[in-house]
Amino acid sequence: MIAIIDYGAGNIRSVEKALMHIGCKVQVTRDPAVLLQADAAVLPGVGSFGDAMHELRARGLEEPIRTFVAMGKPFLGICLGLQILFESSEESPGVKGLGLLRGKIVRIPAGEGLKIPHMGWNSLEIEKTGGLFQGIPAEPYVYFVHSYYLKAEEDVVTATAQYGVTIHAAVQKGNLLACQFHPEKSGALGIALLRNFAAMAAEKGGKA
Repeated sequence: MIAIIDYGAGNIRSVEKALMHIGCKVQVTRDPAVLLQADAAVLPGVGSFGDAMHELRARGLEEPIRTFVAMGKPFLGICLGLQILFESSEESPGVKGLGLLRGKIVRIPAGEGLKIPHMGWNSLEIEKTGGLFQGIPAEPYVYFVHSYYLKAEEDVVTATAQYGVTIHAAVQKGNLLACQFHPEKSGALGIALLRNFAAMAAEKGGKA
């Protein structure tokens, strides 16, 4: 079973439907006990960094997430769910992220011809194969919606994108994976990425 963590940050149903489409058993939950029993977990999210961290802490989910990741089970952050895995964000000064990975979230600089938020399809440059990108063709197109982006400070980046700056678009550190783009909105390519995550879950804990 794959747990989708519900902390009021939206976009949960599209992730749920995408995983169900590929045959996964899915449970949307805000219950730490259900989360810890799952074979894998997804942390989706849209909205602000500060609001997301407030909701995670208010719902008592911060430490269960840390415990889950420490257990070695596959964990996938999507969009805002990537950003809050890191230490801080310019969007919400003074608010600490989960700090499971080292890096900062910074605002995409306004540039000539660049609209903020960065919204729409963009190609990825895959830096490291395997994980989410197992069997994925070079320079796949995926769907982004964001105004802030990751600057990782450790060797975890698996894919980048260009939008005036180099965006660290996907990361992996062992069982902890995350992507700034939305695989659930990225067509057949996104479904292939989610199948790779589901395969990791099945390998770790039986049929996902």
